[in-house]
Amino acid sequence: METLKKLSQERSLFLAMATLVGIYFFEASLADSVAGNLTGFLLLFGVIIYTSLSVAHHAELLAHKFGEPYGTLILTLSAVLVEIVIIVMMMLHQESPTLARDTIYSAIMLDINGLLGLAAIIGGLRYGEQPYNIDSSNSYLSMLLVAIGVAMVLPHFIDSTHQVAFMLFNVLIFLLLYGVFTKVQLSSHKYFFEHTQEVCDEGECEDEAESISALYHSTQLVISIILIGILAEVLSGFMEHTLRHFSLPLAMGAVSVAVISAAPELITAIRAAMENRMQTVINIALGASLATILLTIPAVIVVSLLLEMPLTLALTPLQGVMLGLTLLVSIVNFNDGETNMLEGFLHVVLFIVFCFVLFL
Repeated sequence: METLKKLSQERSLFLAMATLVGIYFFEASLADSVAGNLTGFLLLFGVIIYTSLSVAHHAELLAHKFGEPYGTLILTLSAVLVEIVIIVMMMLHQESPTLARDTIYSAIMLDINGLLGLAAIIGGLRYGEQPYNIDSSNSYLSMLLVAIGVAMVLPHFIDSTHQVAFMLFNVLIFLLLYGVFTKVQLSSHKYFFEHTQEVCDEGECEDEAESISALYHSTQLVISIILIGILAEVLSGFMEHTLRHFSLPLAMGAVSVAVISAAPELITAIRAAMENRMQTVINIALGASLATILLTIPAVIVVSLLLEMPLTLALTPLQGVMLGLTLLVSIVNFNDGETNMLEGFLHVVLFIVFCFVLFL
């Protein structure tokens, strides 16, 4: 009875299903006109974002049940899984060799400059300075430097005859890196990713955690991600036609994917910043960026090789400069264990620049 009551409150679940049924009957008529394409795109985009918020809700409850750093790991893995599903669906539809690269680049810019920058501004305005464990930011940033360098810079210097072998090598080395990093994060150096000020009363935390059903929320999380993948496959058709008609850069499609996958993280990070939990924000923003590279890249490489689809992961010069600036500013800003409004503002400025250069 309790489960049925919970199910009746899953509005995003029923909305996503109703949208799928409606699109099934009206997709052809909508695709015949510019207004129809735009309507279909906006409708599906809105429903996917709303369903992504459901992913955030269930991931947050699981995070509360299992505690940190398991909580943010669940959230970032959920978001990355959404991203992988959408990228694969759009790769099958558009056959764009640069879609995965542009999406990964956009996701990193959104997570570090948009999400983390905005959270630092909000938290800075409310609390002045917000503390976090500097060991976590150092660990994340060093991993990001290695991963971005290996997967997205080195391909410029690898001969075309060895590109496939190098991509297969990346799959193995990235899964190894993520496995080792996850072990460090969850066991041997778990304290790197925690902050003492964010620990609540032990008895209170245990009482609240026990009332949360891991099975129910895990099931809803998986169902939501599956629905997002199906909706994304339909969205890709409307998106392609809309971008081409309005002469918008195709990279906007990659940004849209990044926004959808980052929606759960953004909501959670803003809440954490308002509650003076900057460690959670750091874990989400930098952890999501790292998971995006270490998990999404192996996934798209395997898909591209199995389906014999072209794939380009090497950054453009402009993308390389923007990522370089982002990582350099992050290294300077996150070296003292506290964030403030100015540091957040610098990252938001970089995000605004990222948005502007998309149209150049």
